[in-house]
Amino acid sequence: MCRIGAIKSLDYVHPSRALRLMQSQQKGHDNSGFAMVMQNLGGIFESYKHLPTLSMACTDKGIKIAENILHEIGFRRILQWSPEVNDWPGLDINAMPHYVFETFNYPPQYENARRKEREELLLNTRLKLRAALEEDEEGFVYSFWPDVITLKEIGDPHDIGTYFNLWEADSRFTAKVITAQCRQNTNYDIVRYAAHPFHLQGYTALANGENTFYLKNKEFQQRLHRGYIGFESDSQCFLYTLHYVHRELGWPLNYYKHVVTPLPFEEIEKRDDQKQLLAIRQSLAHLEINGPNTIIGMLPDNTLFTCCDAKKLRPVVIGRDERTVVITSEVCGINEILPERNWEDDIYPNERETIVVTDDLEVQRWKQ
Repeated sequence: MCRIGAIKSLDYVHPSRALRLMQSQQKGHDNSGFAMVMQNLGGIFESYKHLPTLSMACTDKGIKIAENILHEIGFRRILQWSPEVNDWPGLDINAMPHYVFETFNYPPQYENARRKEREELLLNTRLKLRAALEEDEEGFVYSFWPDVITLKEIGDPHDIGTYFNLWEADSRFTAKVITAQCRQNTNYDIVRYAAHPFHLQGYTALANGENTFYLKNKEFQQRLHRGYIGFESDSQCFLYTLHYVHRELGWPLNYYKHVVTPLPFEEIEKRDDQKQLLAIRQSLAHLEINGPNTIIGMLPDNTLFTCCDAKKLRPVVIGRDERTVVITSEVCGINEILPERNWEDDIYPNERETIVVTDDLEVQRWKQ
């Protein structure tokens, strides 16, 4: 099984809290990996929120390939940070030679470009980098986006935290939102791209469970957008549907739940919005998901949300205090990092709810 978690705070948070959140749920995962996406960055990246940061793991040759591509396009590096690692014997980690987190100025011709043009440039560049590096596995490009850092690794989560010096809080490396999972993709081949969370153009998603409609989703999504690639995990479909519904179609977030777990026809017929819901079932039936799963998602405006499958077959709980909201698979994770909260305020969503956390930490319960 998977265990997933998200921390959203009014203050900047170090990844050590995400590791503690996941470690307390250790019996629920298989210690095969750790991955996280940090958004709304602090520390050394705080002053560069408007500029794209590249998150990449690679070989010596991979660095040269990536640098040549970025230079050719016109990106100019202004900040480079590489974690100081503890390469101790006995650590269970399948480490890459280099971990690169670099922030760039846009190419000169894009300095006054519209936001959408810049966003398309970043996606095209990431896809080009990935294609150039993946043939001989010279590197893995996880994200190239403003105010986002992604780290994915294979091995024991505790040892991964030790390797990257993530157990001790460091004000240089923080964010106000961190999503994380402690499990590699063991349903298919273990590759770094398959580890949750997944990121695309400011959207992040991770899941606990399975998507038994994976092939149906995949075959449909591959025709929808050039960014819907890889499919190393069935849970990537959750991200691509979120991106398609919210960004490409421009629909409000509440329709995401109606796409992935549509209401039965007899319930739709009783609704005032039956026309819209029937149209969704007819046009986007191939984006419906099935099987036991819980999804945590993040929007580009830092809205955080979670929802479950139509039968509520995977756990999730939300806890909070005045400064922080935590979404995770098991309440023991919240107990670990928010022990002084009012436990009576914890929320256990049902199968027809979407729980939304706004940027000012207002927690909303949306009924489907």
